[in-house]
Amino acid sequence: MNDSRDARADALLHAVTHDAGQRLKVFLGAAPGVGKTFAMLSAARDLRRQGIDVVVGLVETHGRAETAALLEGMDVLPTRPVHYAGRDFREFDLEAALARKPAVILVDELAHTNLPGGRHARRWQDIAELLDAGIEVYTALNVQHLESLNDQVRRITNVAVRETVPDAFLDRARDIVLVDLPPRELIGRLKQGKVYVPETAAVALDAFFSPTNLAALRELAVETVAAHVDSDLREHMLARGGAMPVRRRCMAAIDGHTQSEYLVRIARRIAERRGAPWSVVFVDRGSVDAERRERVDAAMRLARRLGGESVILRGHAVADELLAWADREGVGQIIVGRTRERPIARRLGYSLTQQLLRRGAHLELTIVATPAERARARRRLRVAEQAGAKRDYLFATGATVVAMALSFVADRFLSVANLSLIFLTAVLAVAVRTRMAVAVYTAVLCFLGYNFFFAPPRYTLAIANADDVLAVVLFLAAALVCSRLATRLAGQVTSLRAAQVRGRALIALGQQLATSADADAIRVAGARALARTLDAEVAVLARDAAGQLAVVASVPAGLTLATPDRAAADWSEVHAEPAGRHTDTLNGASFWMVPLGSEQQRLGLAALRFPAEVREPDVERRGLALAMVQDIGQALERARLADALESARVQGETERLRNALLSSVSHDLRSPLASMIGSAGTLLSYETQLPADERHELLQAILGEGQRLDRYIQNLLDMTRLGHGTLTLHRDWVDAGEIVAAATSRMRKLFPDTRVDVTLPRDTVLLHVHPALIEQALFNILENAARFSPPHDAVRVIVRTEAGRLLVDVADRGPGIPEDERARIFDMFYSVSRGDSGKQGTGLGLAICRGMIGAHGGSVEALPNVGGGTTIRVSLPLPPPPDETP
Repeated sequence: MNDSRDARADALLHAVTHDAGQRLKVFLGAAPGVGKTFAMLSAARDLRRQGIDVVVGLVETHGRAETAALLEGMDVLPTRPVHYAGRDFREFDLEAALARKPAVILVDELAHTNLPGGRHARRWQDIAELLDAGIEVYTALNVQHLESLNDQVRRITNVAVRETVPDAFLDRARDIVLVDLPPRELIGRLKQGKVYVPETAAVALDAFFSPTNLAALRELAVETVAAHVDSDLREHMLARGGAMPVRRRCMAAIDGHTQSEYLVRIARRIAERRGAPWSVVFVDRGSVDAERRERVDAAMRLARRLGGESVILRGHAVADELLAWADREGVGQIIVGRTRERPIARRLGYSLTQQLLRRGAHLELTIVATPAERARARRRLRVAEQAGAKRDYLFATGATVVAMALSFVADRFLSVANLSLIFLTAVLAVAVRTRMAVAVYTAVLCFLGYNFFFAPPRYTLAIANADDVLAVVLFLAAALVCSRLATRLAGQVTSLRAAQVRGRALIALGQQLATSADADAIRVAGARALARTLDAEVAVLARDAAGQLAVVASVPAGLTLATPDRAAADWSEVHAEPAGRHTDTLNGASFWMVPLGSEQQRLGLAALRFPAEVREPDVERRGLALAMVQDIGQALERARLADALESARVQGETERLRNALLSSVSHDLRSPLASMIGSAGTLLSYETQLPADERHELLQAILGEGQRLDRYIQNLLDMTRLGHGTLTLHRDWVDAGEIVAAATSRMRKLFPDTRVDVTLPRDTVLLHVHPALIEQALFNILENAARFSPPHDAVRVIVRTEAGRLLVDVADRGPGIPEDERARIFDMFYSVSRGDSGKQGTGLGLAICRGMIGAHGGSVEALPNVGGGTTIRVSLPLPPPPDETP
């Protein structure tokens, strides 16, 4: 019940967002000349009469007078001039359209390929950016330009259509208007010169515009519009509570042979009719040659363009991997093709289709068979393997000859049965280095040689002894089995080696990122790892202080970006999607731009440039690059969060210190000021009546309180000037002994009668701190200890290191602090009736001290002193020493 409500909610939400967000209207026709552009302009003029802002971005009239007449009075954007191959052309100006931003814009010929120099390679990508900018687009398209119909159109018309539009883009259309014309009327228009010029029209009539072709294309156009209407109806019915079947995923299993792309298109059409998500899956068994890998990559790219998901699985049993993935992902239909006949496997019931039929009873299995494609695949496979097959068979023949020569030598010392082991070794050596067919050839050749030269009677193929017959047959069977196992093992080793390389690269990158201290170090480590693993030039880009993208790390050093590269980088960062080379966006750039982070948190870009001979990275390299870039982005995000947490911690300590300082203005300054005002007022009123000793005592009181006030104001100034509202730590390397010496020197000037005993470590201890801040903190603690120590007892200062931290103990012989109040003496204005806070204490000095030490990552605590008194312990972290000792 809940699932049904969720499905209805999703469908209703999809319907609302589809109506509100998709602003694309496509005028679809079966062939050129049916009137798509005419219908589009007529609809635009109707909108214009309604007061809607309509602009013509680009319309191709092809010299048709009735179409050109509809442009009169319309607002037409100027086109962009392009000089290419020695000729001048006019292209759609995307920048001008985005700047103008009308309500509706007309952009003709959706499948057009842009000339070099534009932002996108294809016009449908320009229209996609217009839609993302909130502009409604009217466009025209012929049905033969749909990607999923490419093979079908080629079989119907014998014409290969090179400019195609992904079906996933057509799914964005809010409305699809079918513009139709009967074939005879269209042929009549063609003969009248209303479609092409007479010379071109004559050729078109003989090739493309035959009545049969036009009828078939009309059927495809009607099916396309019907499928779109069916999909919309399904969504609306589900949104309104209609009974709809549960959508289950469709999966196309490809094998990398020549019908893979055809199978992808079939899967797209089936999934579209069912309104179900779909995937293309390939099982890598570790023995994929370069040509087959290239076909797999091409099929996967096609699947992504058509809106499907591409998945590569690894394993030896193809049926097991496909069924496991299908159960895990909720697949309801598996689409497979038969590109190779394997009679033995079929007779034994071990072909892929038989295993899926036997074990996948809960799934719907669709088998696509194309004999013509299968025959062409066999021919291409034979041509591709011919050169390598000769070398393999020569190697197998040589191995057999060597085995025979060794057997002739060993014939004097070994029995005939033992000689078979030499031939078996030859078969295994060939099987490890070549494929199964060559290993079988070697096994048969060794069987014949062993039988002819060594099995009695020799030099004949006859076998006299029945035991020898069994030995020869078992030898042949063992040779075939061993060759099969050796070939399988070699394939698995290759697959494991590729996985190991990928795993090792990611582990090494993770270790380097874990040891990087900040974002700059992460970018440098990431650039080096990418360049070393992918054999590419790498640059990491980030925003500088001026807000411009700049290269902050590169391998090799000093890499610079050309203007197309910077345009691709800007687009990639804004849209949080890859751009540049090996993509469909700004592919004129020399670098492949991959964003770091996400659209919500942009952390820069990784720019990769592969060698010139690499046309496009394969699936393995592309996947490894994206995984490494993702790890680098996550490391940068962790570094950003760590910096934010550190800033928050310092800000918290700053806020606490600021509150203490501001509170002290109203609390601690009042007492000395009141004493000074009272003494000065007494002198002013009774100056002549007071004895000399009383006047001297009042003046001494004013001087003492003034000095006390001066020290406290100096303390306030030292704190407030550090950050002007934010506690800024200007760290420097300094000897801990120097800070202790400076603090004790200041204390001796204030309390000349108090003795201070200082114990320092033998070795120099370096701190990376703000020296004035730490000195002020120690001075506050020393002053506190001196005020409440007995006159003849010394204040002891002990400095030592322990467990990577510096400990400074300041011990006095005062009355001590009760155990339950030791932690509270660091609170503002807290004082106890006995101990370190006497009547002259402000209750603020230790609170300020804790703020100073805490801002450096340290701590302050009060401990009991053996024999009476209190020990204030300061603990500071010891960072690793610098490379050069200051």
